[in-house]
Amino acid sequence: MKFLDQAKIYLKSGDGGNGCMSFHSQKYIEFGGPDGGNGGRGGDVIFEASARLNTLIDFRYTQHFRAQNGRPGSGRMKSGAQGDDILIKVPTGTEILAEDQETVLADMTEEGQRIVFLKGGDGGFGNAHFKSATNQAPRKTIPGWPGQEAAVWLRLKLIADAGLIGLPNAGKSTFLAACSAAKPKIADYPFTTLHPNLGVVKLYENSFVLADIPGLIEGAHEGHGLGDRFLGHVERTAVLLHLVDGTQDDVGAAYKTIRTELREYGADLAQKPEILALNKIDSLSPEDVKKKLKDLSKAAKRKDVFAISGVSGEGVQTVLNALWPPIEQARIDRISKA
Repeated sequence: MKFLDQAKIYLKSGDGGNGCMSFHSQKYIEFGGPDGGNGGRGGDVIFEASARLNTLIDFRYTQHFRAQNGRPGSGRMKSGAQGDDILIKVPTGTEILAEDQETVLADMTEEGQRIVFLKGGDGGFGNAHFKSATNQAPRKTIPGWPGQEAAVWLRLKLIADAGLIGLPNAGKSTFLAACSAAKPKIADYPFTTLHPNLGVVKLYENSFVLADIPGLIEGAHEGHGLGDRFLGHVERTAVLLHLVDGTQDDVGAAYKTIRTELREYGADLAQKPEILALNKIDSLSPEDVKKKLKDLSKAAKRKDVFAISGVSGEGVQTVLNALWPPIEQARIDRISKA
């Protein structure tokens, strides 16, 4: 299934049905009273979050959604039927944005969450509604009220517990494949991963979801390499796993590049708990591993840097154990806020 994390759609709720002009007609009753019924209410536009969906690809082919109009009223005081609502299912984690692509109108973060996004127009009044002591034969009706229209952007931000970040070719996909059942594309060249991948990691009696986003480049926060959209997929995570390719010359510069992009992007990404690991140590000599760890620790100004290999599996379990505490704490915080 092709991955799509952004789409523009057009919405229209149903118009209300018109009120009816009618007078009671019956044999032997010359002057029947008004009996025009009211129009039916137009259908609503409703969004629902579904965990069964993980892409917005369907909205590339279907972009217009319209709820049913209300039916007009009729004689004998019959009100028109209400128009059917239209239900639009989106993946859990989808934001509904205004046309400026910045203003968040709704955030679908919970499975089964429903919102009435556009309300249908009210039905109009038939002439029976206007009957009074001083006006026994009103000839006034009111048409139905129009529904609402909107053009909105859908933006999917994956729901994951932890996010994998790093420069292109840092070994993120290899790590994801090593610790989960996910099967991302893996090759020895940059930008192998072109869209985010999710994997479920089993950790003893616990499990969590790990998101692998495509490698970031300098200027990612400004959209270079679509980095601003990729970073959105780790906004909701509890912790970030930052992988640095141990085979490159300047591991410190690689680390600082990613940290700069996190700070410039915003959304508190730079403040998230971060696990830092030097990857691909299977390709290094013990002396090189020691030197690169020292350089990376100095650049990051921290001593808790892990040495791992997604290929051989060395150090992978230790890193997974380090990821769990902030994930567990985030889950406890969510329960306490509920």
